[in-house]
Amino acid sequence: MLESVTRIAYAALVLPTEPIPIRPLHDVWLRPRRVFRELAATPVGAIDYLLGAAQGIAGWLALSREQNYGSTSSIAEIFGKAIILGSVAGVASLFLMGTIYARLGSRAGRTAARGQVFHVVAYAGVPLAASLILWVLAALVIGEPTFEESPRPDVEGFVALLLRLQFITYLVLTLWSVVIQVMGLSEILGLITRKAFGLWVLGQLIGFLVLLFLMILIATLFPNAVNS
Repeated sequence: MLESVTRIAYAALVLPTEPIPIRPLHDVWLRPRRVFRELAATPVGAIDYLLGAAQGIAGWLALSREQNYGSTSSIAEIFGKAIILGSVAGVASLFLMGTIYARLGSRAGRTAARGQVFHVVAYAGVPLAASLILWVLAALVIGEPTFEESPRPDVEGFVALLLRLQFITYLVLTLWSVVIQVMGLSEILGLITRKAFGLWVLGQLIGFLVLLFLMILIATLFPNAVNS
């Protein structure tokens, strides 16, 4: 009897009586479903927009590498454009993709609040936003070759290896952001993972077509600006 009472008292002291509070930026890496359940009733806030901006900056830096900007521009110029243009593009992408996913979910008979979809698009990009640390470190250590598509012949083998590892890590983090986004859509729309992935692919295709249309429209209306 005494032993049973002792065990009960010990359990009351050791076992938590309340659920462990969620830390969205930390827990979204491995427990995205719980994070998006907790955020469901939370209004869109500054963190969502900051995450969107960070995603846009990281995407702009990756684009700078693909466009070989390191051979013609300085680090300051590349990061300056990334901060200004990339952040604007990232926030605009939140609204675009959030609207697309909400519409597609509604078409599939799975309605979710716009804020819920917005949270998914923003917080799913935490790994992608974290890749900014790698871009900054690589730029500080290596310089302009960080944003060159292929290493220069005079670049040391070790530095070239670091560049490859950095970019591979960026791709892995981007892929993990996609996985989190699919799981988030599955959670808030009540879809199985396979259907959520199909909805994500369709959303990406629509988003690409919208961006392509905007690029063609801008090129048609402002040809001089595009050529410059």
